[in-house]
Amino acid sequence: MLLTIDIGNTHTVLGIYQGESLLAHWRLTSANSKTEDEVFALFAFFCEQKNIDIRKIDGIIISSVVPEQTPVYARMGENYFSIKPFDVSAHLDTGLKILYDNPFAVGADRICNAVAGLHKYGGPIVVVDFGTATTFDCVSANAEYLGGLIMPGIETASIDLHKRAAKLPKVDLTFPDKLIATNTSDSMRAGIMFSAVDGVDGILRRLKKEMGEKTKIVGTGGLAHVIVEKSELLKIVEPHMVLEGLRLIYERVKK
Repeated sequence: MLLTIDIGNTHTVLGIYQGESLLAHWRLTSANSKTEDEVFALFAFFCEQKNIDIRKIDGIIISSVVPEQTPVYARMGENYFSIKPFDVSAHLDTGLKILYDNPFAVGADRICNAVAGLHKYGGPIVVVDFGTATTFDCVSANAEYLGGLIMPGIETASIDLHKRAAKLPKVDLTFPDKLIATNTSDSMRAGIMFSAVDGVDGILRRLKKEMGEKTKIVGTGGLAHVIVEKSELLKIVEPHMVLEGLRLIYERVKK
C-alpha cells in the first residue's frame, strides 16, 4: 500500500492507495505544533477505524508547500515505517518538462495536479485548484508544464474582508439566491462568490484563446464543487487530484 501526503497551507490530506484505488483519506490541520509521533498516532487511529493494516504500507510520497512541516512527515515515515519518503519537486522524474523560469519554484501540489490532469484527460489542459490560493496550471499536449496563474483563494479573500472591515461578518461561501442582495451577509456572499466565478471564467477564456479552444478544464480543491454550480467553463471536478498525482509520480519513480 502507498501512503500519499499532501501538506497544504491550511490542511494536510493523507491518502492510502491499494494499487490504483484510493482506500481512504483524511484531513488534518497543517499546524506547526504537531510532532511526528502525534501525526503517527492520529494516522494509526484513522487506519484502525477503517480496518486498514498500516503494516502493509511499503511506500510514502509527499507533496508539501509548507517546508517546516515536511521533515515531520518524513521522520514519521522513517521512524514508524522504516521508509524514506519521496518528496515531490522538479528534482523528481515526474514526466513533465517544466518550462517555469525556475522549475524548482513550482509548488509540489501544482506539479501533482498537472500530472494527474494530463494522465486522465490529456493535454492541453488547465487544472484549477481552489485552495488557500486559487491556482491555474497549464499543460500542453506534449507534457510541457507551461506555467500558470495564482490568485487569492476564495476563503482567503473572505477572511481578509471580514478581518479588515469591523462591521462585516464572516459568511458561508455559497451562492445567494439572487445577485442583488438585500442584507449584509448576502451582499458579501454575492460579491465574493460571483466575483470569484466570473474571475475564474474570465481567466479561463483568456487561457483558451492562448492555448486553443480544445483545452480541457478541470477543477479540484475545497470549493471547486461550489464554483462549478455557476461557472460557464468549469464543468469537471476531481476531488483528489494531488493525491492521484502523487500516486502516479510514485509509480513512475519506482519503476
